[in-house]
Amino acid sequence: MEQPSTLQQAILYFAVPENANAFLSGLRWADGKPRCPQCGSDHVTYLANVNRYKCYGKHPRAQFSLKVGTIFEDSPIGLDKWLCALWLIVNCKNGISSCEMAKDLGITQKSAWFLDHRIRFALHQGSFETMMSGHVEADETFVGGLARNMHKAKREKKITGTGGKDKTMVMGILERGKDGKVSQVRTKVVENRRKKALQSGLRQHVAAGSAIFTDALKSYEGLTEFEHQVVDHAVEYVRDEVHTNGMENFWSLVKRGLKGTYISVEPFHLFRYLDEQSFRYNERKLTDYERFELACSKIVDKRLTWDVLTGKSEQPLSNGN
Repeated sequence: MEQPSTLQQAILYFAVPENANAFLSGLRWADGKPRCPQCGSDHVTYLANVNRYKCYGKHPRAQFSLKVGTIFEDSPIGLDKWLCALWLIVNCKNGISSCEMAKDLGITQKSAWFLDHRIRFALHQGSFETMMSGHVEADETFVGGLARNMHKAKREKKITGTGGKDKTMVMGILERGKDGKVSQVRTKVVENRRKKALQSGLRQHVAAGSAIFTDALKSYEGLTEFEHQVVDHAVEYVRDEVHTNGMENFWSLVKRGLKGTYISVEPFHLFRYLDEQSFRYNERKLTDYERFELACSKIVDKRLTWDVLTGKSEQPLSNGN
């Protein structure tokens, strides 16, 4: 079978262990030479009877699988399920919940939740080598549960004010498409929407001299190193090329997924869901297989443990972050 182009083809293709192994080893070792994750030696051999590799270097843990050194490490879940889960996450426009993933893969909801977050960790962009430029939109939004959807007891506990109180503030920056490329977005959870928090994010990601379009929030005043133009939403939403409709569209995608798919997301984990949605948005013009392959290329040298995910440990075990 040729490379899969649909979910059904992906399920059938990766159900064959040889196909899953060949696909993952091709991503890990482009020259076709397996290398030991412990010492880097290519003096290794494949043990077909246990589906593992053996390094002839003199060190502990001479045997290793393809999962070692990736987000899959120490997981009892097979590569066939891991790869299909990754296909689902990067290609479902509104995401897929852990309950649905558990049902589809035949695993527990707890395992599916951990699996989903490890994949989201791989999709995290990390540091950016290039600054945004050209026409850039900046906007912020509140993310949090709707009071009318909560049980009375939960509502009294969580909702202690109006407006953005008890919600999480998220900032987004969108570079409009140019040179034949589609628009790109970057997001960040911020403490508040005051000037210091918002403007530092803009200066970190946007090149000086770029045209920045924002709403009339006073926190954006003082961006003198940019060509800053404002659209007052109390008066108008579009004035020629001055608008933030691109970011508004992205926020609608994010909130549709959070409210309709995931239902309940803790603020502690929100940035991972933003990473997932940003990846799908930025790579939306790729085919399902191309998007899947790109996501798979990001799984190496990244590790998210249960303790880090649940807040018991602070530093993620990753060379890619």
